[in-house]
Amino acid sequence: MAGLARSVAAAILLLSMTTFGFAANKVIIVLDASGSMWAQIDGKPKLEIARESLRTVLQSVPADDEIGFMAYGHRTKGSCDDIELIVPPQAGSASAISAAADSMKFLGKTPLTAAVKQAAEALRYTEDKATVVLITDGLETCGGDPCALGRELRETGVDFTADVVGFGLTADEGKQIACLADNTGGKYIQASDEKALQEALVETVAAPAPAPEPAPAPAPTPAPEPAKPEFNFMPSVVMAEGGDPMTDSNAWEIYKAAADGTRGDQVMTEYGELKTNLEPGDYIVVGRDDEARSEQKLKVEAGQTYKPLFTLNGGTLVIHPHASQGSEISGEARVDFAYPGGTTTHYGDAKATVPVGEQKVTVQIGAGTVTETVQLAAGQTVEKDVVVGVGHAALNAYYTAGGDKADNSGIGFEIVKAKKKIDGSRESVEHSYGADSKFWLPPDDYVALTTLDLAVVEQPFSIKAGDNQDVKVTLDAGVLAMSAPGAYSIEVFSSKKDIEGKRKSLGLTYGDSWQQTIPAGDYVVVRHASDQGQDKEMPVTIKAGERTEITIQ
Repeated sequence: MAGLARSVAAAILLLSMTTFGFAANKVIIVLDASGSMWAQIDGKPKLEIARESLRTVLQSVPADDEIGFMAYGHRTKGSCDDIELIVPPQAGSASAISAAADSMKFLGKTPLTAAVKQAAEALRYTEDKATVVLITDGLETCGGDPCALGRELRETGVDFTADVVGFGLTADEGKQIACLADNTGGKYIQASDEKALQEALVETVAAPAPAPEPAPAPAPTPAPEPAKPEFNFMPSVVMAEGGDPMTDSNAWEIYKAAADGTRGDQVMTEYGELKTNLEPGDYIVVGRDDEARSEQKLKVEAGQTYKPLFTLNGGTLVIHPHASQGSEISGEARVDFAYPGGTTTHYGDAKATVPVGEQKVTVQIGAGTVTETVQLAAGQTVEKDVVVGVGHAALNAYYTAGGDKADNSGIGFEIVKAKKKIDGSRESVEHSYGADSKFWLPPDDYVALTTLDLAVVEQPFSIKAGDNQDVKVTLDAGVLAMSAPGAYSIEVFSSKKDIEGKRKSLGLTYGDSWQQTIPAGDYVVVRHASDQGQDKEMPVTIKAGERTEITIQ
């Protein structure tokens, strides 16, 4: 993971030192924060992949680029109005966007059309050039028409572009939203895994500028100049004072010095040993290895050679995360390093070079977290095994005990603590969707709240460190397929009336057909017509593990 992040960051730095970037544009990144982002790819939740990919790409975007951040579905379940511009477009917003994504909840619907429209309006797309980059793992669920919106924004905007990254979508699903990009002259990129998502963000968030005009015909060759030294700038870098020079894992960043002494335009980024020529002028040079870095100001004069030494005053932490004592190194672990002056995140077997001092290392595997403090001296390498102390549970639901597995993407599992709070509620621990949902949990007693359509079941279980459990949830339910030709809506009621003669409504849908998983028992299905007084009802009995089909004329 660390290697992938380094390669992507290097690619972006290389882009920004040539003609790439969007310094002349204002851009808003729109992130899908709906509940489906809890689904996993290669054992990691999509929301964590999106957070890490955003952080990696944004780290090396030039500081004067104006980037904003919008999300939807992050505050309220079931709301189509849950859209928020969290970070307005501004220079130097990378850390604010990463922090916002890290603290965000993922639980709502997918009003992607309305979100893109709001982002365009926030960029004043009818007055200025504007770009919106949409990252979504689902299709529109709030009635919007992304194709029509794309045509509208193209026709009314000054120079508007929408780029769309379909994260984990199938090819057929991608076609349904690709038109938003196509109709604005943007790009639609399908990303099926973590590497593809990072490459898509490089292509959209750090998209190339238009190709330069052809170079004019070369001028006549001037007379040869007197021979110059081959190089005038040959720096060296050490991890600690008196240490050996580094020539492979280090990097160099060279900037023009602005009039106020701060960093100006970036001149180059190079890796390993550096020998180059700099034009006369004032520069700021940064030598670094991962998160450890040293900065010097340099005044270059004609005819002079410079060989400055950079001391990083850093060390290296190697963290081997384990789910439980004696287990293998966990590739699903998130490892956060909090070092003097900053933080960095890695996954799995983690290695970070950081400034010296007190280091706080937090290892998270699923819902389990442990933090350790390490003192790191200059030039030192500290290697530690960190045990989080969690067990593993794989959850599946079955229509009946020993019967068919509910292999439905709509099935939801919420893990809550078994012990209730004083107000009767339980603390929510983890969420997941679909069959074979997997959870890493600290030792405790839990309840799996399992939901599939109208069937809701609580299954208690306990976890110990090192456990590997297969938790089977029995829904005691069947499938009811309802057809009501010409109906305005279909509603399911309990069969038993209360003391006032009323039945409890269990669910309703608009249209003339509906299929739901429903607990075994007796029910009444009502066909609602558009005209009052034309309702018809039919009693039905549902048996666990069986499919029942009815038609109400």
